[in-house]
Amino acid sequence: MKRVVCFALSVISISCALAGTPVAEAPFRTMDGAVTTLQQSYPGKVVMIVNVASRCGNTPQYTGLEKIYRHYSDRGFVVLAFPCNDFGNQEPGSLAEIKQFCTSKYGVTFPIMDKLNVKGPDQSPLYAALTGKGAKFPGDVKWNFGKFLVNRKGVVVARFEPRTEPDIPEVTAAIEAALSAQ
Repeated sequence: MKRVVCFALSVISISCALAGTPVAEAPFRTMDGAVTTLQQSYPGKVVMIVNVASRCGNTPQYTGLEKIYRHYSDRGFVVLAFPCNDFGNQEPGSLAEIKQFCTSKYGVTFPIMDKLNVKGPDQSPLYAALTGKGAKFPGDVKWNFGKFLVNRKGVVVARFEPRTEPDIPEVTAAIEAALSAQ
């Protein structure tokens, strides 16, 4: 069954990239394997999409991600973590191991999604929409903890590179602006 789902998502990824699918409509899987979109599960929310890994030099950014999630969540902000093993094999664990690590070591309460690929031939439909030629900020994600800020309308409004801490003024100002926009 998992192979069928992976194949189906790969086909969707190719068609999303070719059709220029909006980020809000690009499918992805939740941690429990359900296929959803930002439009379905997070309508009207400001969303920070982050590819994460447990064995990365940037892993301590979970602390800052949790900080901004708690600070802004009551205003309609959510962080979505997408475990990714594309860079240096830094996320080899199972979903259960990833969740346990994130909650016990960093107190993560924001949603953690299913593992995905952010680049390459198995790139997820979501990341094809985020980084493809028609994207607002095109180009491959360079490493773990790349961040995309999506406004309430499902449009990417900012991109932050992996080493950019999630709770610095530049990032929080972008979050504030997206939350304040009508």
